[in-house]
Amino acid sequence: MAGLLSKERTIAKPGFNRWLVPPAALAIHLCIGMAYGFSVFWLPLSQAIGITEPVACPENMGFFASVLTTDCDWKISMLGWMYTLFFVFLGSSAAVFGHWLEHEGPRKAGVAAAFCWGGGLLISAAGVYFHQIWMLWLGSGVIGGIGLGLGYISPVSTLIKWFPDRRGMATGMAIMGFGGGAMIGAPLADRLMNFYATPASVGVWETFTTMGIIYFIAMLCGAFGYRVAPDGWKPEGWTAPANNNTMITTRHVHLNEAHKTPQFWLLWGILTLNVSAGIGVIGMASPMLQEVFGGGLIGVEGGLYQLAEDQRIAVATVAAGFAGLLSLFNIAGRFIWASLSDYIGRKLTYYIFFGLGIALYSAAPFAGSIGSVVFFVAIFCIILTMYGGGFSTIPAYLADMFGTRFVGAIHGRLLTAWSTAGILGPVLVNYIREFQLDAGVPARQAYNTTMYILAGLLVLGFLCNLLVRPVAEKHYMSEADLEKERKLAHEKLAQKGPLSWHANPASLPLVVIFWTLVGIPLSWGIWQTLKSAAKLFI
Repeated sequence: MAGLLSKERTIAKPGFNRWLVPPAALAIHLCIGMAYGFSVFWLPLSQAIGITEPVACPENMGFFASVLTTDCDWKISMLGWMYTLFFVFLGSSAAVFGHWLEHEGPRKAGVAAAFCWGGGLLISAAGVYFHQIWMLWLGSGVIGGIGLGLGYISPVSTLIKWFPDRRGMATGMAIMGFGGGAMIGAPLADRLMNFYATPASVGVWETFTTMGIIYFIAMLCGAFGYRVAPDGWKPEGWTAPANNNTMITTRHVHLNEAHKTPQFWLLWGILTLNVSAGIGVIGMASPMLQEVFGGGLIGVEGGLYQLAEDQRIAVATVAAGFAGLLSLFNIAGRFIWASLSDYIGRKLTYYIFFGLGIALYSAAPFAGSIGSVVFFVAIFCIILTMYGGGFSTIPAYLADMFGTRFVGAIHGRLLTAWSTAGILGPVLVNYIREFQLDAGVPARQAYNTTMYILAGLLVLGFLCNLLVRPVAEKHYMSEADLEKERKLAHEKLAQKGPLSWHANPASLPLVVIFWTLVGIPLSWGIWQTLKSAAKLFI
């Protein structure tokens, strides 16, 4: 098994078609992207014992007793800790295992991710069955979170080396899968829970088991589909353009040196600030639209809390469409912005993110005040493209600044910014909203101050991007250092054979099959999202 997973076994032979690698990466990212859709489980899990309604715990029950009890239902606030665990362990595991991944290769990391993510769901299934929430936190939150980190960074370095001519597009193709995973997983989970539900079960543990097995198999297929480009490989007929751009290096910075540069921390700040603004909106998208427009979403007068119960249900249905639409634009932005950055440059791309973002966040209160749902929705759809684009463009930005040798590992360490943003963004949005409401501000205006503060975060991000300069000469690796790393990374076999080739024409049917296998579930998820989003306009 060790030989099957070794990096030497994954080095591509002459004639290999590089377009086989992106669908392998997508297979993994579409699975782990379900982390974004876990909220579909909160309501059923909050009544796992009561089935039709929650069984409340005694008011005097302590925290540890509530964790171990089997007699009452969990609060949604307790279940929501899985989100925090997801992104904390995603960032920390990516940082810890990034160097190991560069040496051992993406296949081994992808297999480990499959065991962690699929296995974590199975542990969570047992947690639901035995009604032990700590098993959900451990299974999906901690072990699954480690799988998220390993799976997320597994294709980054590999794709950048296969597509030296289109770095942004390559990473955008894979990372858009993480944004699209919830579009497939959430409606699938909903259907499975309805299928498995009985008078004695809400169907969640059975759904966790089923999805855990499906994801495990799909991720293994993706991991074994990975191939590594020989060191120095380039597409046949492609010549690297004359490097007149000092912002794109042809040399390499070691992983252990990267964090000593100001460029690393500026890019860390750029990602943190861009993600903090966007992730706060994602978490509150549905209630925000409902509270800002209230009955206006269904053509009646009155704020949300002045509506009848059936009217609130109708408003919530429309708001769910808004959340789905944001997911779709999040995915589109990951591919479009990253691909565009190949032509206009990474620095200019982030200038657009921050400059346009400042204007849009500042305009959101005005859109709410004039009651324009279309304007408000359009603002946040564009914002979400830049949120997704920030994720997919940052690996190419890192490769430009630090070279490709350790870009996967450096990217892993930079993802601690995501962990930070996953706490900062929701805290800002949620607590400022509560403060505004407690101060007597009407619900429809409770987000205005938040929007201006988020615009302020983007001003700081703009300044961080402005300060990015080429890496100083002292940080680059020497040829002797590079040769040592090649040996550690098992790349001696890569020196044999041509370093440039045209893909074997016989591989074209296989490319079509691989892309079809990932395209069908992705298309289904997009269709489900469009049907949900249509409720905004019907």
